[in-house]
Amino acid sequence: MVKLIKSKGIAHHSYFIEVSGRAVVVDPRRDVDVYLHLAESSEMDITHIFETHRNEDYVIGSLELACATGAEIFHGKNLDFAYGTPVSDRDKFQWGSIELEVMDTPGHTTESISLVLRDLSVSKDAQMVFTGDVIFAGETGRVDLYGPDKSQKMAGLLYDSIFNGILPLGDQVILCPAHGAGSVCGADIREQDYTTIGYERNTNPQLQCTSKEEFIKMKVAEELYTPPYFKKMEFYNQNGAPIAGRIPYFKPIPPKILKEKINNGACILDVRKPTSFAGAHIPGSLNIWRDGVPAFAGWFLNYDDPIIVVDDQIQGLDEVRQALFRLGFDNIYGYLEGGFPSWYLHAGQINSIKLWSVHQLKQKLESLKEKGEGLTENRKKFKETSEEDFFLLDVRKIDDRRKDYIQGSHHIYVGDLPQRIQEVPHDIPVVVYCDSGYKSTTACSYLKKNGYTKLSTVLGSMTAWKKASYPVVKA
Repeated sequence: MVKLIKSKGIAHHSYFIEVSGRAVVVDPRRDVDVYLHLAESSEMDITHIFETHRNEDYVIGSLELACATGAEIFHGKNLDFAYGTPVSDRDKFQWGSIELEVMDTPGHTTESISLVLRDLSVSKDAQMVFTGDVIFAGETGRVDLYGPDKSQKMAGLLYDSIFNGILPLGDQVILCPAHGAGSVCGADIREQDYTTIGYERNTNPQLQCTSKEEFIKMKVAEELYTPPYFKKMEFYNQNGAPIAGRIPYFKPIPPKILKEKINNGACILDVRKPTSFAGAHIPGSLNIWRDGVPAFAGWFLNYDDPIIVVDDQIQGLDEVRQALFRLGFDNIYGYLEGGFPSWYLHAGQINSIKLWSVHQLKQKLESLKEKGEGLTENRKKFKETSEEDFFLLDVRKIDDRRKDYIQGSHHIYVGDLPQRIQEVPHDIPVVVYCDSGYKSTTACSYLKKNGYTKLSTVLGSMTAWKKASYPVVKA
């Protein structure tokens, strides 16, 4: 029996395989209690842990799980791991009638492997294949992790792994990838937990390429974002992350103590929704809404400063703590006791950010147009602009920007702001929009934290703009 364990936010898939009275885990997450509970409830011993590759987007839980169970860790031989046992192409593991065969499938990374499962009591044909980040539902793995000069080579390896390795296993084989929709490890993964080789052969756009050259060209042309925390994950997942034993204790921090922590360099992570944060927040805090923490914490947080979480309510913060732990943020310090209300009830200083509706944005743009001015297109000429001018910043993904945008806006993806903040002017107001108003408020919070004062976030952003039938520029 195979059980899928899904981890929200990072869209991670791991697998718990019951084989002849024992258990095998593929690509475990760092908080390993879920596997331990499954093993205990089934009265099974976890004996084998397989890593399909060195993961980039989360801390692998192999060492945590091995420490708790004594299981042996296995991974591809084409990378010098500091732990575990390397395996080679065609190595086989058998428990009763169940066989797992290792298949070298480089392309996403050089050491990527897939695991082919067979039930020999039924047939020697493959039944399932655990593909890691080589192929997903509707997508194939990214090939840019070693830099642009290596992308063409990696794309060629990926083609060979898929077309000469995985697809020949047969259309009936169930594909079990390491990620689902929303993962940064693929450009456009489908919302689908399981798929089959046959279904992907017929529906996956990237498998419709008629030649290896066409596939390589398509993969090299992909533009995917690489969060800075990937480097930390790569280091941890090759050399071994610290074994925590459990998710760090989340201690309540009274407002008085929080003020001291702020003065000593603590990072205040406000996980409230845009309207709440914009209305009032602790000065210097960073806003990443609760569900956005897994996707965006790695762009803005560091691994040194203590992280203290702020919310309106203190219930449900376990999800935030869990997400940070999976990304390797062991510097989680605690949360504001009593939530944000306790801050202002103790006379704590507050800041705010202006909230614009799309109608206000439209009126401002129309006003400038009527005066024959329009938004400033060239940032070098800001000093020549009128008092009503402002810098309209689009922080959506580049793929969305290329579909359409609001006339006169400038584009910087929200995650790229720390590296490109010098492109945002200080001397005129900055108005930020995204898809719906969440990422724009994150962007505003980061800009405000870095000294910008004239900021507005557009509620509803591009979604509301289109609902109002306001004009867009088709790219």
